[in-house]
Amino acid sequence: MFVVAGASGNTGKVVAETLLGQGRGVRVLVRAAAKGEAWKARGAEVAVAELDDAVALGKALAGAEGAYLLLPPRFESTSVRADNGRRAQVLARAIDASGVKHVVFLSSVGAQHASGGGPIGSVHDAEATLSATRADVTFLRAAYFMENWGGSLFALDQGVLPTFLTADRAIPMVATHDIGTTAARLLLEGGQGKRVVELAGPREYSPREVAAALARVTKRDVAAQQGPEEAIVGALQGAGMNAEWAGLFAELIHGVNVGHVDWEPGRARVRGSTDVEAVLAQLVAAR
Repeated sequence: MFVVAGASGNTGKVVAETLLGQGRGVRVLVRAAAKGEAWKARGAEVAVAELDDAVALGKALAGAEGAYLLLPPRFESTSVRADNGRRAQVLARAIDASGVKHVVFLSSVGAQHASGGGPIGSVHDAEATLSATRADVTFLRAAYFMENWGGSLFALDQGVLPTFLTADRAIPMVATHDIGTTAARLLLEGGQGKRVVELAGPREYSPREVAAALARVTKRDVAAQQGPEEAIVGALQGAGMNAEWAGLFAELIHGVNVGHVDWEPGRARVRGSTDVEAVLAQLVAAR
C-alpha cells in the first residue's frame, strides 16, 4: 500500500490515480474528510492529517510500502524558509515513527544550491533533513512547471504572453502530469537508498517558443513580452502576494535567468513525454 499526500493537487492526484489504475493499494492524505469521499468511491483508503502534525502523519504512514510527500506552498507565510524547515522536521519524525520503507519527495531542479533559488531553498533544506531519516528517499527534482504559464494567459486577448524570464533562454520545464506518473513509477520501483532524480519535459523551451506554441493552440498571433526583473516584486505584490513570497519569486526568476537554477551535473535525469503545447491547450480550454 502506498500513501499519497497532495491528492487534491495536480501532482498527488496523478500519483494516486496512476497507482490505483495499476491495482495498487492507495491511502490518500487529506486535510478534511470531505475531500476524501471521491477517493473512497474509487477504492482508496483515506487518512485525515495535516502535514505539520507528526503524530497524525506517522499514523497515516504506518504500514505503507512507500509514500509520496511534498511541502505545499503556504502563501500566507511571512517566514517561508523557517516555516518549511519546521514542516520538514515533522515529516522526518513521522517517517521514522511510521517505519515506511521508501519516500518519494517532490523537490526542485536547483535544490543543490543553499541560496539563490528563492523558494527552492526550502526543498534544499528538506532534502538535508529527510536524508537523515531511516527510510530510503528519492528526491524528485522537478523542473519549472509548464502549468505556471496559466498565470500569464490574462493578456492573451492582447496577443501577449508576459514573462519575467529571459525570452530567448530555453529552460527545463515539465508538466505536472509527468511529475505524478514519474513519482508513481519511482514508488513502484522501490527504494534505492538516498538518491536524486531530476525530471523535465521532452525538451527545453524558451518563453518565445512557449508563445509560438500558444499561437498554434489559439490560432492567433502571440508574442512573448519580457518584463524587467526590477518590476517583479511590485507586480506580484500588486496581484496580492505578500512581500516575503514576492521577494522569493524575484530571486527564483533571477536564478533561472542567469542559469543558477538548473540541472545538477552528474545526477540521474529523466524526461516526461508531455509537450508544452498540450499543457497550453488544457490551460486555454479551462479559461
